[in-house]
Amino acid sequence: MKLKAKRILLKLSGETLSSGTTPVDCDGVAKIATEIKSAITSNTELAIVVGAGNIWRGANKNIDRVPADKMGMLATVINAFAISQTLNTYGLKSVVLSASPVTGFCEVFSQERADYYLSKKYIVVFAGGTGNPFFTTDTTAALRAAEIKADIVLKATQVDGIYTDDPKKNSSAKKYDKISYVEAIDKKLKIMDITAFQICMENKIPIYVFDFHKKGNLKKVLKDNKKIGTLVY
Repeated sequence: MKLKAKRILLKLSGETLSSGTTPVDCDGVAKIATEIKSAITSNTELAIVVGAGNIWRGANKNIDRVPADKMGMLATVINAFAISQTLNTYGLKSVVLSASPVTGFCEVFSQERADYYLSKKYIVVFAGGTGNPFFTTDTTAALRAAEIKADIVLKATQVDGIYTDDPKKNSSAKKYDKISYVEAIDKKLKIMDITAFQICMENKIPIYVFDFHKKGNLKKVLKDNKKIGTLVY
């Protein structure tokens, strides 16, 4: 894969920020900042969508789906602030834009504000999901990528790409170097939800799935054009 992308949407899971003992771990967030700082160039325009699984997992028997999803959207604001403030500490300009107003904390998302900040080389961290319940942060990533006309979505995972089966459970699972949107949807691959795949497919935005947790991998993707993951096209 020869990655020729200027405007990039990086999708991070909430677990990326957690050590397992605390929901937001300073070392975990610092690792994110370190990886980003080593990988971007002066031409890179980077936006980030982060999940909230480290803080909140959604509906349960005591909380209905709609308020549970709203709690998850609020949790992404906490994660977004942790990432943005750490990036600033590392000398990278960053700003948080939330889908819903969080008065006194950050600006409300609009395509125009996102374009402005990206053009000024701010790393824009999108928070608050889509602003609506029933949508995942994967769908948020695809939607924001379409809105800002991103060249690619980088899906950061804990595995080195997409496989025919779970490689941790099936040693015979085969890795895809690339796979079409239609095939990914037909095979019901669980790397991203179907809505996210469909948005990217309709807007012709490729998705690159790679292991973010291995040191230096983001740099390999962005600077070195190494084939270390799976391209969905």
